[in-house]
Amino acid sequence: MSDRTVVLVGTLDTKGDEYAYLCARLHLHGVNTLLVDAGTLEPPRTEPDIDRLEVAAAGGVDLDALIRARDRGEAVSAMARAAAALIRRLYDEGRCDGVLAAGGSGNTAIATAAMQALPVGVPKLMVSTVAAGNTRDYVGASDVAMMASVTDVAGINSISGRILANAAAAMAGMVQAPPLDLPEQRPLIAATMFGVTTPCVTAAREILEERGYEVLVFHATGTGGDAMEGLIDSGFITAVLDITTTELCDQLVGGVLAAGPNRLAVAGRKGLPQVVSLGALDMVNFGARDTVPPQFEGRNLYVHNPSVTLMRTTPDECVELGRIIAGKLSGGSGPVALFMPLNGVSAIDVEGGPFHDPAADQAL
Repeated sequence: MSDRTVVLVGTLDTKGDEYAYLCARLHLHGVNTLLVDAGTLEPPRTEPDIDRLEVAAAGGVDLDALIRARDRGEAVSAMARAAAALIRRLYDEGRCDGVLAAGGSGNTAIATAAMQALPVGVPKLMVSTVAAGNTRDYVGASDVAMMASVTDVAGINSISGRILANAAAAMAGMVQAPPLDLPEQRPLIAATMFGVTTPCVTAAREILEERGYEVLVFHATGTGGDAMEGLIDSGFITAVLDITTTELCDQLVGGVLAAGPNRLAVAGRKGLPQVVSLGALDMVNFGARDTVPPQFEGRNLYVHNPSVTLMRTTPDECVELGRIIAGKLSGGSGPVALFMPLNGVSAIDVEGGPFHDPAADQAL
């Protein structure tokens, strides 16, 4: 056996057989396992290394009260918090080199909460029945890898056995991979980019790299901005080049790429240097044309591609966006510079472009 240990987190009252199989497959690859039971309703179907009492205690959860209540939603939420606390402790103690889990929506919620408690770069793999849907809540700002289970995770059969075996092999490969030989670490600058702001961000990135910085570019798709704010909060980032603040439009108007209330707030709170601009504040994002909410019919809509429809922000919305940005930047403690483009805030907000609107830009 190697000196690597994979922690498996699961509700062993419903998924005991499947987790026993995953452990056996990992052992075939020479990897140690630590099996954690996060179930609450029935006795575990296989013996854990860490039982549910220890899990609950790690998160300050009253397991007896949880069992008496028999409220599945409450149980999932409580054990998700507890599992996150336990897994982080195991990692800090050097007992966790990666996390593997399998299950439906409940098990996925518990296990991915635990995975999100670990630093970026620690292997995290979730085999899930919901992997083909909207996984944003499960992945968050972390690097959780989702694998579709194809069938329900309910017993070992010709399909599930292959899927779970592949998952175990993938996890074994990740935790036993040779150490990375990375170049000497340079100061990290986080930057935001959209297709319609790419030329600006690319030019700035090249200048910064020539001057000895490493630039991490985040796609401003909601999850991208959320991931960037998470890394800033974790202390990885030296400074921020926030060229593309478009996610604020979706947060304000109701588009599909909102990054949450922390967007454009963390760097200022931590006192980091920021260079901020108004990139792509001319647009709110939706899916295919027929998914645009009916209240927005009659607005200036632009079909970017078959899966993405953009809506031009109005002058009134731009006034509010300006207030939001001014409030967030003025509330921070670090140095900040705000760059205001004079000839449009995106590649399609130029003279002759579909979103060219000088009145809206002036309002912003």
